[in-house]
Amino acid sequence: MTITKERKAQVIDEFKQEQGDTGSPEVQIAVLTTRINNLTEHMRAHPKDYGTRRGLLALVSRRRRLLDYVRKLNPQRYLDIIGRLGIRK
Repeated sequence: MTITKERKAQVIDEFKQEQGDTGSPEVQIAVLTTRINNLTEHMRAHPKDYGTRRGLLALVSRRRRLLDYVRKLNPQRYLDIIGRLGIRK
């Protein structure tokens, strides 16, 4: 249910703004999206796993807060990140 180190490094490399960037909102949103997608697949196979459901909802809420921050900071960056990740508005 967690992502591997290699997959996380790949996502960070894809969304980083500059060398050594691991904490920008775009990177955090991308990593959270990867984790959310993995947990969503797990929930499809195990619909009664309520602990995972609670964790999934927490991740979605955290991603929503980061997306709201990016939208407030720079609306164009917001549109770019949701377009690249395929997230609904």
